[in-house]
Amino acid sequence: MFDQFALHERLLKAVAELKFTEPTPVQREAIPPALEGRDLRVIAQTGSGKTAAFVLPLLNRLIGDAQPRVRIRALILLPTRELAQQTLKEVERFSQYTFIKSGLVTGGEDFKVQAAMLRKVPDILIGTPGRLIEQLNAGNLKLNEVEVLVLDEADRMLDMGFAEDIERLTGECAARQQTLLFSATSGGNGLRDVVAKVLRNPLHLMLNRISQLNEKTVQQIITADDATHKERLVQWLLANETYQKAIIFTNTRAQADRLYGHLVADDVKVFILHGEKDQKDRKLAIDRMKQGGVKVLVATDVAARGLDVEGLDMVINFDMPRSGDEYVHRIGRTGRAGGEGLAISLICHNDWNLMSSIERYLKQRFDRRVISELKGSYQGPKNLKASGKAAGVKKKKTDQKGDKKTVKKSARPAAKRKPNAPSGLVSTDGMAPLKRRKPAEE
Repeated sequence: MFDQFALHERLLKAVAELKFTEPTPVQREAIPPALEGRDLRVIAQTGSGKTAAFVLPLLNRLIGDAQPRVRIRALILLPTRELAQQTLKEVERFSQYTFIKSGLVTGGEDFKVQAAMLRKVPDILIGTPGRLIEQLNAGNLKLNEVEVLVLDEADRMLDMGFAEDIERLTGECAARQQTLLFSATSGGNGLRDVVAKVLRNPLHLMLNRISQLNEKTVQQIITADDATHKERLVQWLLANETYQKAIIFTNTRAQADRLYGHLVADDVKVFILHGEKDQKDRKLAIDRMKQGGVKVLVATDVAARGLDVEGLDMVINFDMPRSGDEYVHRIGRTGRAGGEGLAISLICHNDWNLMSSIERYLKQRFDRRVISELKGSYQGPKNLKASGKAAGVKKKKTDQKGDKKTVKKSARPAAKRKPNAPSGLVSTDGMAPLKRRKPAEE
């Protein structure tokens, strides 16, 4: 129960009204040290309740009687406007019985309207780095009295090229007393540098290793001959799988537009979401998806972070994501909050090596699936099939009596694990981030 935490009664009232009963693992581990004022670096899977884990301690710190607002007291940085908007809603829900006011600054919205909001000086400012820098340059934003800085999805912000913006914004918050960094992955060298620069004697919390993420989500691959074959597979899956809502991810805007056109022609109720869509179209797509007016969304990775849609139970990777972390974030859209989900990746010859590297990264092996009506000629690398060296492949072998028996062959010896490697929940100060590729722009 949330009353186990030393939270203000007004926050507990909001929590009870919102029917939050049992804290999630990340909330149980992060809220107490955050309430004590410690800097935190928290890595937890998508959909694990990270937002409440930093919002509740933040509100608890700022809570008090009504008084004139003369300074911004907390700043929450996020990578996308959709995630920022969702976070604002969460902050407003939890603060409904307090006098705390919040504001939102993101791209795609009226600059002058945002400047007018900033003159009213909200207690909590939520925003994306690019637009915050623009308001800062225009003289509309002062962060010198910020007490708490939150970096949510910090690895994604670095992937999107916001490293310099983050450095400048954290520098503007030089008087801060607490910094909280949350992410779904451990990131790479860039994130390590950020942690070293902005966190002071942090507590590191790692909940669920990458290999344990989305354990209730079935992960499958289906081989395909080319993009046209993939399009037919998508149409078959949407027509024959049982699902409430589905997202289909592509790596490029052009492919997203092409697939969207095919689905519309096939009378599928579908929306499209990518970086070239304006804010109005993006908001409409997400709202219609959440409300159930549309069951299918075609998207690039702009939707891979921060999109929380109830009932989303199928993800199709039309294109294999460019890194293990991006794969985690894509399939993290389904199987949320303990629910079950299905993640299907369509694999051409030029996807196979990338798929194999993601399997190694996750220390998992995806289920191989064949749709008999649409079985193609490509079934994986020829040398792999000939040698039977795929991990876990079962091969028929004849014994001396002529009877056949099944022998399970292993691809390679298991990698030796380093001493003290994190397993399950870890609270330590010496985590080594996993390596990954930086995704190219959409």
